Amino acid sequence: MSDNTITVRFFARLREELETEQLVIEARPGLTAGDVLADLASQGGPWGQLQGDQPVMVAINQAMAKPGSAVEAGDELAFFPPVTGG
Repeated sequence: MSDNTITVRFFARLREELETEQLVIEARPGLTAGDVLADLASQGGPWGQLQGDQPVMVAINQAMAKPGSAVEAGDELAFFPPVTGG
């Protein structure tokens, strides 16, 4: 993998609905997890749910993060639906 990439992984129903387990994107200065969400959601269709009514949970390098968290080259960014239940 190139030194200037970020691996984006999808889990649970997101992986099923987006029909992909992971993507590799180019890193750029100042990139945040929220920027990646917005870029992907702008593709429309099922991707739009990444910024829909239900928030998507974010992890960077297997640690919980917020959409405003910085993402850098070499990072693994993961998105998964919120855990629900009762």
